[in-house]
Amino acid sequence: MKRNVLIIGAGGVAQVTAHKCAQNNDILGDLHIASRTKAKCDAIIDSVHEKGAMKRPGVFEAHALDATDTAAVASLIRRTGAQIVINVGSAFVNMYVLEACLETGAAYMDTAIHEEPDRICEDPPWYANHEWKRRARCKEAGVTAILGVGFDPGVVNAFARLAEDDYLDTIASIDIVDINAGSHGKYFATNFDPEINFREFTGTVWSWQNGEWQANRMFEIGRDWDLPVVGTQRAYMTGHDEIHSLSARYPQADVRFWMGFGEHYINVFTVLKNLGLLSEQPVTTAEGLEVVPLKVVKAVLPDPASLAPGYTGKTCIGDLVKGTRDGQPAEVFVYNVADHKEAYEEVGSQGISYTAGVPPVAAAILIANGTWDVGEMKNVEDLPPKPFLEVLDRLGLPTRVKDAAGDRPVTYG
Repeated sequence: MKRNVLIIGAGGVAQVTAHKCAQNNDILGDLHIASRTKAKCDAIIDSVHEKGAMKRPGVFEAHALDATDTAAVASLIRRTGAQIVINVGSAFVNMYVLEACLETGAAYMDTAIHEEPDRICEDPPWYANHEWKRRARCKEAGVTAILGVGFDPGVVNAFARLAEDDYLDTIASIDIVDINAGSHGKYFATNFDPEINFREFTGTVWSWQNGEWQANRMFEIGRDWDLPVVGTQRAYMTGHDEIHSLSARYPQADVRFWMGFGEHYINVFTVLKNLGLLSEQPVTTAEGLEVVPLKVVKAVLPDPASLAPGYTGKTCIGDLVKGTRDGQPAEVFVYNVADHKEAYEEVGSQGISYTAGVPPVAAAILIANGTWDVGEMKNVEDLPPKPFLEVLDRLGLPTRVKDAAGDRPVTYG
């Protein structure tokens, strides 16, 4: 049984994770949160206390930390006695934090594939470039490492596994659809760190089709999806983290990711890209100042955490999985709907951060009680999905299924 949690990161997702950990500190024990700027951590802890989120009186402390310093991360793990590390910081820090967990024996989890700041869209499968190279070491050290346990990647991986376990005999395709039908009221903003968000869309769009990797351009392939609650929405095929692990588990299936975009977003994005303002390569100004255009754009856009108070509307994220059942063609849509306003009222964050920040807490609870404390590196689809989805239901992210039998909640037991 593992206890005591260290949260790394202090953005909108970390705020959700902190609140949910506090609501379950009877299971998770002492809580700690660390970021380069300690004041951001202090503000998150203040918000936890303002909401009265702590289930019982206990420790919740803030720390200053450079998460790219593995020795410093390992030292903080030891000082706090943390046995579970939830990394919801930038994807650039994954390998440093994972190395610290390998050194200390703490369980590790993150919500996105590791990235190198100077490289975009490395050759697929991306997990094989960094995380999977450490599989053997995790197993040898008995370290539990759960990769990509946000919503997408994360919950959608569990949706695919649920379809495999309970609804289909064979799987021919997995289409992950992510629609944000909400509005933040700003001229232009991103729901996550702009630097990470834009990098997803400036490289090649990779999908797994016909048993091989297929390359396309961003916004090249779009289609309309008729979805529960949010209705008909336009989404475009996009390269994304979960394709890289799901294609390994389901090599016989086509695996694609679709994200909803409005015309305004596409127009602004296209202008920024064509002007070179989304480049991660430094340029020199006429005054001799070296700057990275993407970082400048990030600096002038709204902080994603600042969007929460005015956000309205809902999200719908799910997997349309097709295959066969009892020898006949069959399909199932496994999905969740979240509400921006409800998320803000509960934890002070918008719905996109909510869907990303709750799942690692569910995973931490399963590690704490031993269900997912497997002593090796796993992607979410490699683990039993029902315990995870059942905890998510309790934490505020209920799962529904829609198939030939109707639209209904998932049943457990």
